[in-house]
Amino acid sequence: MPEAPIRRAQLVTPSGVGSLIVARSGISLICCGLDHWYEKEDGSIVDIEEFRIQEWRLEQQLGVSHLRLPPDFREAWKFDAIDAKVNLGLTVPFLRFPQWHHCTFCYRLEYVPLIRRGPVHCSECLKKTQKKRRMEQVRFIAVCDKGHIQDFPWTEWVHKSGKAQCHGTLRLKALGAGATLASQTIECACGAHRTLSDAVFGGDGKETTGLSSNLEKGEIYSCQGERPWLGYERGEEPEDCDRPLHLSLRNAINVYYPVIRSSIFIPRSSQNAPEALVTILENPPFSTYFALLKEDDPALITPARLRKRQTKFMEPYTDDQIAAAISIILKPKDTTVRHRVAADSEAVAFRREEFDILREPREETDLRIRKANLAEYAPQASDYLQRLTLLDKLRETSAFLGFNRIRDATRPPSECQKWLWRTQNDEMNSQWLPAFVVRGEGLYLEINEAKLAAWESRPDVKERVRSLCIRYLEFRTERGFEERSIGARFIMLHTLSHLLINRLTYECGYSSSALRERLFVSENSAYPMAGLLIYTASGDADGTMGGLVRMGKSGYLEPIVRRAIEAASWCSSDPICMEMAEHGGQGPDSCNLAACHSCALLPETACEEFNRLLDRGLIIGSLANPELGFFRSMLS
Repeated sequence: MPEAPIRRAQLVTPSGVGSLIVARSGISLICCGLDHWYEKEDGSIVDIEEFRIQEWRLEQQLGVSHLRLPPDFREAWKFDAIDAKVNLGLTVPFLRFPQWHHCTFCYRLEYVPLIRRGPVHCSECLKKTQKKRRMEQVRFIAVCDKGHIQDFPWTEWVHKSGKAQCHGTLRLKALGAGATLASQTIECACGAHRTLSDAVFGGDGKETTGLSSNLEKGEIYSCQGERPWLGYERGEEPEDCDRPLHLSLRNAINVYYPVIRSSIFIPRSSQNAPEALVTILENPPFSTYFALLKEDDPALITPARLRKRQTKFMEPYTDDQIAAAISIILKPKDTTVRHRVAADSEAVAFRREEFDILREPREETDLRIRKANLAEYAPQASDYLQRLTLLDKLRETSAFLGFNRIRDATRPPSECQKWLWRTQNDEMNSQWLPAFVVRGEGLYLEINEAKLAAWESRPDVKERVRSLCIRYLEFRTERGFEERSIGARFIMLHTLSHLLINRLTYECGYSSSALRERLFVSENSAYPMAGLLIYTASGDADGTMGGLVRMGKSGYLEPIVRRAIEAASWCSSDPICMEMAEHGGQGPDSCNLAACHSCALLPETACEEFNRLLDRGLIIGSLANPELGFFRSMLS
C-alpha cells in the first residue's frame, strides 16, 4: 500500500480498525484488523513488550490482560540503540477500499483486489488511445448498522436483481448539470441502465432501505456480511447478516463511529509501597516474570528473587516495600478501590472510583491534585460548589473497543463482537486492545448537594425534563443502549459542563476540541454524585494563554462561571431555541431541549453524550418559568 503517515493516537480514534482514510497519493484505504499490527513483512522479530500499557482499571473493565500502544514507524538511520532497532520498520496494514474504480474519460468501472498497490490505469483507454489514464475509486459504498461495509452492488443495482448473472462492462456516467444522485447513471453493456436516485429513497429506514428494496418483484437485497478490513475479498468468509444496506459516500461521517473506553489513572500505591515501585513491577521485564510465575505458584515471587533478577531496579527499596508492592500487583484488581455501592451500575461504579480520588489532595507521579479553599472564592462559585480541586497533572488512557456504522451506537458496548477487531480470536491473540495515553491538566467541580437535591425535587423541574427522559428512553431502547437513569441532575450538570467549556476557550487559550468533559452523576440518596471534570487530554500540543488550572484559582473562576451563565441566558437562535423545548425537542434524536449549535453544543470529541441531553432552561430558566433555572439567582 502507499505511504500514509498517521499519528499513533489516530489509530485508536478516529482512524482505527475498519475506518477509511485517504493516503497522500489519493488512494482510499481501510485500516486492517489487529491480527498483523505488530508484524514485519520480512518476518523478523518484534519486541511486543515495548508497546505495553498498564492501566489496571481499564484492563479489568474490558476483560483484557493488557493494552498496547499502536506501533510507530522507525527508520534505521534515525536509531542507533540496539533495543530500538528490534522494532524498526513496523507499519500498520491498510488495504485498498473501495475496490471498484472509475475511469473519468471512458466511464468504465473496474474491480481490483484489496492488496493492489499503486495507481490503477484504464486498460481500455490504453488500448484505444495509447494513453495511461488513471482510474479513481468510486465515491459510493454500502454499509449496514451491524458494522459491515462493502462496495456498492453495481451489477445487482443496474439489473434490478440480487442474483444478477450478467458480467457485461459497467460504466458510471454523470448526466446533466445537476449534482444529485439522479444525474449518476450506471449502464451495462447488455443495455440495462439505472440512476442512483432510488438507492436513497424508499424503504422504512429500519427493515429496508432504498438500496435494499428497490429491485424487481419486491426482492430484498440485504447486507452480504463483508469484512474487507480483515482481508476478505468479495464473497469470501461472509458473516450472516440480514440488515438492510445503506448507500453512503465513502467519506461520510456515519461510515465509522469508534467505540472508545477511557480511564483516569488511579495509582495503586500504598503507605508501604511507593507508586514508583508499583509502576516498575507493572511493566516489563517484571510484568512478564510475574505472568509466568503466577500460573505456577505466586508464592515464588519474593523480594529476594526480584533483587536477584534486577538488582539495580530494586536497590533503592527495602524488602518490606517490595513485599507490599508485590501484594498490590497480585491482589485482585477489584479489591483495590475504596468502596463499592451495591446499587451502582457497572458504568457508575467505574466513575465512582475516580470520583472518590478526585475529591481529595494527592501527590503522585501521574496524578497531582490540590484542594481549593472555597472560603476564598466569591459567591458566584462558593454558593453553588461543594468542592473544587485543581489537577496539575492527570493521565488518561483511551482504548479502542470496537466500532459502529450508520449510528453512533447500535448496541451495548459490551456486545461489540470480536470479528470487528481480528480474525484470530484465540485466547493468546485476543487478550489485548490498542490504546494511547495522554497527560494533561484539569478542573474538578462538585455542585452543592443540599442545594441540588432541593432543586431537582421541585415539581416544575421534574415536569421540564419528563418529555426528554421519555424520548431518551425510546431512543435507548431502539438503539440497544444499556439501562441508565437520566434526570434533571444529569441534564443540568451536563449543560453546565458545555457552557463552561465554551467559556474557557476564550479565557485559557485551548480550543473547544482540546477540552473534554467527564461527568460523575448518581441520584443514589445515600451516596450521591454531582461532579464534573473539565480537562485537557489532547494528543497534540495546543496553545494556551494561561493554563486550565490557573482558571480554577480564586479571582479567575468566578467571572468565568458568571459569564458562562450570562451567555446561556440568550442564544442567537432564540426565541426558537428556547421554545423548541416545548415542541418536541431538537438536536440528535430530539434528545435536547433548549440547546443548539449557537449556545450549548460542543465538538463531539469533547462531549461524552454526542451532544445529547442538554437544556439551558435548567440553568437559567425558561420563558414561561424564569425561576426554573438552578443558577437563576446569579442573573439577578
